[in-house]
Amino acid sequence: MNLILFGPPAAGKGTQAKKLVAERGFIQLSTGDMLRAARSSGSELGKRVAAIMDSGALVSDEIVIALIEEQLDNNPMAAGFIFDGFPRTIPQAEALDKSLASRGQKVDLVIRLKVDENALIARVTKRFEDEGRADDNPEAFKKRLVAYNSQTAPLVQVYAGQGKLAEIDGMAKVETVSDAIADTLDNAKSKKA
Repeated sequence: MNLILFGPPAAGKGTQAKKLVAERGFIQLSTGDMLRAARSSGSELGKRVAAIMDSGALVSDEIVIALIEEQLDNNPMAAGFIFDGFPRTIPQAEALDKSLASRGQKVDLVIRLKVDENALIARVTKRFEDEGRADDNPEAFKKRLVAYNSQTAPLVQVYAGQGKLAEIDGMAKVETVSDAIADTLDNAKSKKA
């Protein structure tokens, strides 16, 4: 089963993905992690990634898809994949669908963690004040939210139209969210069987 986790930054996607990896044997494909790993690998693709990242430019969709395809090909016996941070745009979603279809696979389920953005901003601001984490800078975080809402949120309608979207209250306690995701996955599997 292939799964996309949607939600704005700080919605809890990473926390939930780690639980699914540990409990269900999924492989998490985080674009950020894959880019960092490629960069440090010294491979030909890694050298291209490093040059792009060092210049401050965005890594192309083609390179990100190549990294995803490499993981799909290297893990043929995986229970499924969790796409984290990808797709972010409709062209990326189309490229992912094409890549999966060439392997006889598809995106089976899209789980959207619905959150209150004002509560997220307050959470990030408090963390920034308490811990001083650079990635929790409230102004930078607000820009990331704007980018998410303009580029990625439209995908919600695409996947809803395909009947693949499940929405879960991401503001609930971590365990409650985990239980809701587990129920959603179990229901999707039983419909598939």
